[in-house]
Order: sequence, then structure tokens, then C-alpha cells
Amino acid sequence: MPTPSVTLYGLPHCTTCQKAQAWLDQHGVTVDKFHDVKAERLSRKEIERLATLCGGPEKLFSKIARKYRALGLHEREVLAPEMLDLMKGEYTFIRRPVIVPKGGKRAVAGFSEKAVRELLGL
Repeated sequence: MPTPSVTLYGLPHCTTCQKAQAWLDQHGVTVDKFHDVKAERLSRKEIERLATLCGGPEKLFSKIARKYRALGLHEREVLAPEMLDLMKGEYTFIRRPVIVPKGGKRAVAGFSEKAVRELLGL
């Protein structure tokens, strides 16, 4: 079986991203590219693509971002188009890390060993 490889979207100093990177390394998964979502901002089209791969904007959108409460978003319903706009405008609204297998038709946002194993067929 070929070695799985992925693109990892996240932040270099994010402990969850570091944990995911270490887990991938331990399991022989090659990270072809680390995309720093702060240094290399994602376009609306890229965010839409990642949201689709993850199963919808709500799977990619982070409700633990500091601005979520600061903007009062916890007090009302945030619909998918607004989630996409928020993620485009502020990288902290993107749930991290996002793991996308090479040639994959799906992706996982956030780090769950079980979800990553399923995604990569490990």
C-alpha cells in the first residue's frame, strides 16, 4: 500500500495542529504541504472547496474563535453563506487543522484520531 500523503491547513504554533502533525508522522503519513492559514490567506473559492470536502461550512467553521462571542454570534443562528464570509475575512474562524488527503474527495477539520484514521484508511 502506498504511503498516504496530505495537505495540512493550520497554524505553526497551534498545539492541535502540532499534535496532528506528530500523529501523522508517527503513522507514516507524509505532509506534502503545510498551509499556514494566517500567512497564506485562503480565497473564498478555496474556503468553499474545503467546506465541501469537510461536509459543509458548519464542519469547517470554528465556534471557539474569540471573535465568535465578541461579535455576538453565539446569540443567533449563523447560516452557511455568512460562515463562509466570516472564514474569508478572519482565519481564526477556520477550524484547525484541516487534513486533506492527496487526490481526496473528503477532508477532516479539527483533529480526531478516529476521523483521521477513517479518512486515510488506516
